[in-house]
Amino acid sequence: MARIIVPDAEAILDREFKVLDHGFVRLVDYMGGDERIVAAARVSYGRGNKTFREDKSLINYLLRNDHTSPFEQVVLTFHCKMPIFVARQWVRHRTARLNEISGRYSVFEEDFYLPQGNTIRKQNTRNKQGRDDEEAPPELQRRVLELLEGAQKRSYEEYREMIDAGIARELARINLPLSLYTQWYWQMDLHNLLHFLKLRMDAHSQYEIRVYAETMAEITRHVAPVAYECFEEHVLHAKKMSRSQYARLKTILSEQSASNEEASKLLKELEG
Repeated sequence: MARIIVPDAEAILDREFKVLDHGFVRLVDYMGGDERIVAAARVSYGRGNKTFREDKSLINYLLRNDHTSPFEQVVLTFHCKMPIFVARQWVRHRTARLNEISGRYSVFEEDFYLPQGNTIRKQNTRNKQGRDDEEAPPELQRRVLELLEGAQKRSYEEYREMIDAGIARELARINLPLSLYTQWYWQMDLHNLLHFLKLRMDAHSQYEIRVYAETMAEITRHVAPVAYECFEEHVLHAKKMSRSQYARLKTILSEQSASNEEASKLLKELEG
């Protein structure tokens, strides 16, 4: 099979999708799409032997039943610019290949992240790693922005002072804050990318990395629209059940199935 060209993906290559105040995500390159997934799954078949409907059913089946290797045949390469504290969360997903800008070789630009007022919130007392649901009072929001902006400006001025005095870049950079923007090239296969999106698009994920994941999800939809639709159906918006929850649900449906056609149908689906 020749290299797969996805027109929707071609249309957005190298386009900057703005994220936060100074960040972006760009699709630099991609390899494969929905066609590559089904071709890998039907490795003994030639191209065009199946209809779009059959291809969609196959992708649904693969994703629903965790047959992941055909999705690994699709690869996306992104160019991303994000605050360092976002990058340090992001890099925990170790199934990617990346190359990040180096402060030992380059002089950083004066790009710092400042949160919007409605994202400045107090610590959630129940969620030990997240923000409260309500915004902080306006006067506190203003003070937080004042503190952040002042520290960012001072640290960058001192950084430039050391750079201009000839101090090594690898030393001059060490006091720069986590709000400084960094950049990298990030390459990941579709299977691991969907796992990344599942975790980082979750409502409990930190807002600043969540908006990057949402942007990457939209780009992914352009590259492999059928696979992404199946991901939304079977993974992103699906709910897990424990063994005991599953048993209770089956019991309830069994009791209702004799008189309720919908309950009977759902019970058969659950029993596979």
